[in-house]
Amino acid sequence: MSKPLEISWFSALCDDDYEFLGVPDASLASSWEHCRNIVMRAEEGGFDNILLPSGYQLGIDTQMFAGAIAALTRQIRLLMAVRIGETWPPQLARQIATLDRILGAAPCGAARLAVNIISSDMPGEKMDSEPRYARTVEAMKILKTLLNGEHLSHKGEFYNFDLAPPRITTLSGKCPPLYFGGLSPAAREAAAEGCDVYLMWPETLDGAKALIADMTERAAKRGRTLKYGFRAHVIVRETEAEARDYASRLLSKLDADKGAEIRGKSLDAQTFGVARQAELRAAAGEDGYIEDNLWTGIGRARSGCGAAIVGDPDQVVAKIRAYQALGIDAFILSGYPHMTECDMFARYVLPQLDHGKLSLD
Repeated sequence: MSKPLEISWFSALCDDDYEFLGVPDASLASSWEHCRNIVMRAEEGGFDNILLPSGYQLGIDTQMFAGAIAALTRQIRLLMAVRIGETWPPQLARQIATLDRILGAAPCGAARLAVNIISSDMPGEKMDSEPRYARTVEAMKILKTLLNGEHLSHKGEFYNFDLAPPRITTLSGKCPPLYFGGLSPAAREAAAEGCDVYLMWPETLDGAKALIADMTERAAKRGRTLKYGFRAHVIVRETEAEARDYASRLLSKLDADKGAEIRGKSLDAQTFGVARQAELRAAAGEDGYIEDNLWTGIGRARSGCGAAIVGDPDQVVAKIRAYQALGIDAFILSGYPHMTECDMFARYVLPQLDHGKLSLD
């Protein structure tokens, strides 16, 4: 029998919420109130986790938002994104432990914090990919050592520390799960070396199968195993025709030049992952579908995660289960507008899934 899936939603901290893709809407712009309401709605809807994304140029600050929303929630886990280029690992360890304490345990006893590691530059600086990922691996090892309550003696290329762990610990005394994604060879090696959950953007079933096989092999060479997460958008309606019509409506006011401008604004606009999303979009049919119920049209107006699972409730459930059969343990989903699609998924799909917070055990 398969283990429960972790089903996460997404709070639009990075100015990424629309009724019509590419058409700004002041009522959907990133703000404390709007992003708070998405989190609270996801908790009410029964989601296990919610991604709090991070971007220097767009939206609002993730860690400040996480500290504020932590005091308002009781059940949902926060997947807080952190950009390694903008942090100092020992201080980040203390911040993570503090946030974990503010969150407390869920009623079921499960921890309520996970961390999405992003291998970023320091704003205003540009580091080559390979050393940037090497720095990220060092940072992940530092975080795990300190948050596991161990003395840190680290002499690396980027950090040199001889430190006791912070007095404040997480509730469990252990480092929260580290989620991490990337497609370049350096990113895959970093994931195999340091993360707990490897995240992928939308892929075909065959593409996801190949990626899982590759990452499993890379981790095994280090004596490690990984969990796997799938980040995608979703559009679910009572019928497939309604879902497809809604997908078309999302793009109905998009200007091609505006879409290109939006894609270019993101800090990840030139990565291997973004290039792969563009490949999927180019290979799709005229309607934007690369395979059954996987629509790439959404990538015309955003960088990064650029495809959606589209269909009626049974089709969406079947697609999720098909990915689960390949080894996917967690899904991070979103839709436009985020509040509306959160409600739709909670109503039509969540009751059909065996789901719960991801455990590394």
